[in-house]
Amino acid sequence: MSILSVNAGSSSLKFALYPLLGEVIGEAQVSGSVEGLEPSGQARIHWMATGQSRETSAIVVQPGQDVFDAALTELKVLLASRFAYLQVQAIAHRVVHGGAFYSSSVRVTPKVMAQLATLNALAPLHQPHNLAGINAFADAFADVPQVACFDTAFHRSLSPLETTFAIDKKLTQQGVRRYGFHGLSYQYVSQVLQRQVPRSAGRTVMAHLGNGASVCATTDHQSRATTMGFSALDGLMMGTRSGALDPGVLLYLMEQGWSHDQIQTLLYKQSGLLGVSGESADMRTLRASSSESARFAIDLFAHRLVREVGALSACIGGLDVLAFTGGIGEHDALLRQQVGDALRYLGVHVNAARNEAAIGNNLASIHADNSSVEIWVVPTDEGRVAAQDALAFLQK
Repeated sequence: MSILSVNAGSSSLKFALYPLLGEVIGEAQVSGSVEGLEPSGQARIHWMATGQSRETSAIVVQPGQDVFDAALTELKVLLASRFAYLQVQAIAHRVVHGGAFYSSSVRVTPKVMAQLATLNALAPLHQPHNLAGINAFADAFADVPQVACFDTAFHRSLSPLETTFAIDKKLTQQGVRRYGFHGLSYQYVSQVLQRQVPRSAGRTVMAHLGNGASVCATTDHQSRATTMGFSALDGLMMGTRSGALDPGVLLYLMEQGWSHDQIQTLLYKQSGLLGVSGESADMRTLRASSSESARFAIDLFAHRLVREVGALSACIGGLDVLAFTGGIGEHDALLRQQVGDALRYLGVHVNAARNEAAIGNNLASIHADNSSVEIWVVPTDEGRVAAQDALAFLQK
């Protein structure tokens, strides 16, 4: 028996199949992605089974057929033909926003979907696609329970001092507050640190750095402060998102005649690394560029990260462990070194050789022997956490 974990986006779908080993989740037996789901895209499925090489095949879309439906048909065929022995008992969906509705994973019902749809405006790049994915899988796997697992749930331990905006409390009572995101990633990283790094029970800061980026501070492996807030726009500079921005800028744009849609597009799709560099949202592309604007975009990304790590460390009274995760956090040794050098006042000292060697898929320590802060690179696995949550639901 197994649990299928999925993360549906606007143009791609990530999936992994985790076997049930009694009351625990085993290592993924197959994982992959479906790309090219946008209207003009060339849909393809990429997948890899344990111990095997990566395989890719085109997805044939029949006349009048939705490309997402065609992709799910291909995925079902793959699972039935190659992994029939791993019977899917539940499908775990990553859902970015659970709002004030849900503090833990929940089986999907029409009522649940209706509540989650009210949160679309809070995460327009993710939430609508997450819900569309649930609907598609519910049709394709009609007899399999669908379980929604929330990126906001990990942060339900935040205190009112962290969640409350300094605005009219009537708005706070309506749910205008800070929620925090990347919770599935932080939950996984925290679990790894709890098993492998005893000091992580103290003052820990985790940085999830990718196209979306945030920082989370924990004590006792509980979220105490985080950079994302009401929406997935707040905090760090990201691939195409602005991060924290003076609200006065938005008032200025409105006075200049900007519409809601124009402002939303600016903040979510035309800012961040892409907006500052004018070249790309991909850190790898900017690293390869020789332009001054690309270099400045990278420096600004690092500066904002240093600023937020310092702020969150202050919220928990210091720093014992610093962890990097996410696509950039796991693979960009130059950024880790740059950030570590800027945080020396906190006792952070990076070992350059260990840092360079840490590019890979394994847990790695990169702190120097004289560092008072342990520094770790922790490859994240949000799919595994979602599968764990779905298993916990099934056990209930």
